[in-house]
Amino acid sequence: MSVIRLISRQAEKKSAWALLFISALALEVAALYFQYGLGLQPCIMCIYQRTAMYGIVLAGLLVMVVNNSFTRLLGFAGWAIAAGWGGLIAFEHVEILQASNPFFASCEIVPNFPSFMPLHEWLPAIFAAKGDCMEDGWRFMSMGMAQWMIVIFGAYFAVFLVVFISRLLDKKPF
Repeated sequence: MSVIRLISRQAEKKSAWALLFISALALEVAALYFQYGLGLQPCIMCIYQRTAMYGIVLAGLLVMVVNNSFTRLLGFAGWAIAAGWGGLIAFEHVEILQASNPFFASCEIVPNFPSFMPLHEWLPAIFAAKGDCMEDGWRFMSMGMAQWMIVIFGAYFAVFLVVFISRLLDKKPF
């Protein structure tokens, strides 16, 4: 069996989607630990990235629960959109942090969620932004949180591309 076919077939297994779900959920738990265990309050950009990560959680959960061509197509779409959007937000956050004139680099204070889904009002413990976008004190291997989120979302998007392209090359419907 070719590598392409092997990768393509993994997308049909609930266990692969469970791995996507569990990895993204673990990152959400880590975010809550940073917030409540270490006292690092999330800024608006962090909240948007958190929302994107929940998109990946939901994409994996959907296919884990109901695994058919239609839900896999929705799962792939959700995965790609959430990983891409999260990466763009993380990149924008890094640009704010590295702005040459921090006076002009700012972000919103209240999340701009759709009026029909005000997550910051429904679940303020998870989606309320109490931090400052310019706060960048946490470091791991000389990179800050926003930089790590670029890496994480980039990895999710790269894996998506590998799996999705494998499906196309294997001529499998979703």
